[in-house]
Amino acid sequence: MNDFMTSIKIAGSGLNAQSARMRVIAENMANADSAGNAPGDDPYRRKIPTFHAILNNELNAYETRVGRLSYDMSDFSSRYEPGHPAADEAGYVKYPNVDTLVETMDMREAQRTYEANLNVVTVSRQMLGRTLDILRG
Repeated sequence: MNDFMTSIKIAGSGLNAQSARMRVIAENMANADSAGNAPGDDPYRRKIPTFHAILNNELNAYETRVGRLSYDMSDFSSRYEPGHPAADEAGYVKYPNVDTLVETMDMREAQRTYEANLNVVTVSRQMLGRTLDILRG
């Protein structure tokens, strides 16, 4: 029975990690077109979640933990929009370094990983229930 609980706790840590990852991806996508407010202002910078495997001594197993957010230091994109309030003297506006296609693929991967962890929890609970039924019978 302890193995079932260990599986559930490990999968639960994966659920929390992927949930946090999806929140960061959603924030990136929401700010994909957020330019600065004034000339020279930097726009939103893409955030990247980090993860760590932490040994849980009680379970004698590794769990996934969300680490600090890091920032994608790639160059911002720029568009020629001379009437924009954030346009520089040449008429270019800096836009975030967020590629919505990359974010969409990251979101799909996070969703699938979340679902896989959820399936582990579901199957472990079912197996635990059946084990208890056998022991009662």
